[in-house]
Amino acid sequence: MAGTAVRGRLTWTLGTVVELADQTERVRSILLEVPGWPGHRPGQHVDVRLTAEDGYQAQRSYSIASAPGERLLELAVELLPDGEVSPYLTRELRVADRLELRGPVGGWFVWEPALGGPLLLVGGGSGIVPLVAIARHRAAVAGDAEVPARLLYSARTRADVLFAGDLERLAGSPGGLEVVGTLTRERPPGWPGRTGRVDAGLLAEVAWPAARRPLAFVCGPTGFVELVAGALAGLGLEPGRIRTERFGPTGT
Repeated sequence: MAGTAVRGRLTWTLGTVVELADQTERVRSILLEVPGWPGHRPGQHVDVRLTAEDGYQAQRSYSIASAPGERLLELAVELLPDGEVSPYLTRELRVADRLELRGPVGGWFVWEPALGGPLLLVGGGSGIVPLVAIARHRAAVAGDAEVPARLLYSARTRADVLFAGDLERLAGSPGGLEVVGTLTRERPPGWPGRTGRVDAGLLAEVAWPAARRPLAFVCGPTGFVELVAGALAGLGLEPGRIRTERFGPTGT
């Protein structure tokens, strides 16, 4: 696709940390100023590289949460205690520190207004990050009535819900993003959403009818993504209109 970054042609650049915000106890948003940033498409990610004093390097990929055109590049990083990169990014990184970045990367798991809709966004845990970028971009450049969108988001507990304020804002306008949340490990008083894991039954309730040819974006742990993609195909959605991105235990 035109405008898609090709990994082999990318070079490393430096971004300066402008703001840090804890989304939850385990997830931190990192907002960076990146001089010369070429721009990105919603759904893409970047590589982040850390270099130790002895020269040892470790790098990981993180989805971009910010919409194209925003001044700052936003990443959201989940702490994995046994990881090499995420403990530093979520516990030690400070404002004014600089990070090595390479990107943007990815050309399939992206959405732009020309692709149309209706959109079905399905995220598990931190898999919501690229979906937030898509939802933000839709709100900024596409008429809500022109591209209707629904988000099904699964989190462990209410305290684990990411971008809660953004989701409330995106859902707050007429024709805005329809949000269905489900919690897998608690039933808190006053919770307006569902409880239990995402399964074929819940997807049948939330998904757009296959006859409308929805475009689905599914992101989360591998098992979650495989279950959702299979269930959507079983509901009659065209396989070519189900785009998936998954992460496993190596994304540390």
